[in-house]
Amino acid sequence: MNKSELIEVVANETDLKKKDAEAAVNAVLAAFEKALVEGDKIQLIGFGTFDVKEKAAREGRNPATGETIQIEASKQVRFTAGKTLKNKINA
Repeated sequence: MNKSELIEVVANETDLKKKDAEAAVNAVLAAFEKALVEGDKIQLIGFGTFDVKEKAAREGRNPATGETIQIEASKQVRFTAGKTLKNKINA
């Protein structure tokens, strides 16, 4: 599912106009982005948790040349599915 399809589903499920559904989806995504950038955790009971994990600098290899390279430290968004979602997926 992409963003356009999500907007369509929201519009259909809520009887909102497509323009209003798009505004709602954009507002939710902006709130998620802001929270994650600020280092906050987003916990949606029954669905899952989004948080930011720091990855340490490490050594890697260039697959083309085999040369050892240094990979810089970075942050990644992580999602952990909640119990309800896991149960629905595994049903």
